[in-house]
Amino acid sequence: MPLDRRTFLLSSGAALSAGTALAAAGPAAARPAAPLAWETVIGSGTFADYGALEAAWNYRYPWGSDHNGSARMYASAGDHNHVYLESGVLVLKASRITWDEGNSSSDPHLPIRYHSGAVHSKAHVVVSDRYPQWEVKGEFQAPSARGTWPAFWLTGVNGWPPESDILEYKGDARNWFNTYDGGWDNTVVGVSNPGAWHTYRAWIAKVSATDADIHYYLDGTWVGQHRASNFVGEPMWIIINLQMEGSSGSPGPSGDTFYRARNLYVGRSNNT
Repeated sequence: MPLDRRTFLLSSGAALSAGTALAAAGPAAARPAAPLAWETVIGSGTFADYGALEAAWNYRYPWGSDHNGSARMYASAGDHNHVYLESGVLVLKASRITWDEGNSSSDPHLPIRYHSGAVHSKAHVVVSDRYPQWEVKGEFQAPSARGTWPAFWLTGVNGWPPESDILEYKGDARNWFNTYDGGWDNTVVGVSNPGAWHTYRAWIAKVSATDADIHYYLDGTWVGQHRASNFVGEPMWIIINLQMEGSSGSPGPSGDTFYRARNLYVGRSNNT
């Protein structure tokens, strides 16, 4: 008996990345007639050194240094105080400042109280007829104290929505898996010791001319499925950032906060 789609996604693991088992899974309407080729977009060695990092990633947010919290992003090829590498691990560091740097340029325009770090991918995730399935995953040590707001997420290049949050902690030990397509779908999962290494994963699959399904996983366990309306054809950046306060509460920490990532991987099926 063929597996249903959810069971297949839960059980296939690495076979999904290889693209070899897709034809055996799910109802006929939800699978290709033959296995699709699979290709790596961002490999797990992307944090091996600064050359590899800067080949695949840009510093700060795609739109600049500010977003929706009280941290301003500072990083460049010549400034690794808040974005740096440690033996294959990307480290983002948020530090409290003691001077007045004004307010964030982004809504809700909070006072800047921290300097921190962010990177965003040069490659875009685009669900399409040619690339109908995507896998986005990584291992993270995430802060979860009040006032810390780490994230690993996708957001639209040309506008918002779309958005998919694969990792988001908002001041406690619960991860928010979110999808925004004009309305929010949220799967909130308690995590034992977020500061230890955990694996966060999204499997994104085209299901119609306009829509995709996003399956979210924590440490290899399926935790939720969201229907992402109007995601097809919309390019999305991948962002790793350590924002502070805002939705994670205040006041935030008085000392330094660290957010670490390793083994970041992005792959896609190729229907050519």
